[in-house]
Amino acid sequence: MKEVIAIIRRHNLQETKAGLLGIGVPAITMISVEGRGKQKGLPGWNYELDPALIELEEKNLGAAMRFIPKRMISTVVEDDDVPKVVETIIRTNQTGHIGDGKIFVCPVEDAVRVRTGESKEQALN
Repeated sequence: MKEVIAIIRRHNLQETKAGLLGIGVPAITMISVEGRGKQKGLPGWNYELDPALIELEEKNLGAAMRFIPKRMISTVVEDDDVPKVVETIIRTNQTGHIGDGKIFVCPVEDAVRVRTGESKEQALN
């Protein structure tokens, strides 16, 4: 089992969810996050309009570390499903510009469904 974690632009969440549902991913978790990559949160192609960020610009806080609002989604899938999950996330989020996001694939030792006590792959289905 692997956990696929993706940081994506906020406005791509619905299309990403639909794409993952379309390939049979039954469940995802979404968290609203803020962060920055190597672009250091500077305006550009990655700059998503957000009132808090605009206020920072207007106050001329050039030395402040700027964070860009994003969405972090996570799902745990069987190893064989990882390539199609990653491809779907790329397909629904890739613009070719800085700020498209990142995908992380992490090993998962076990999963347990609380309701039934099922574990491993049975807990994912």
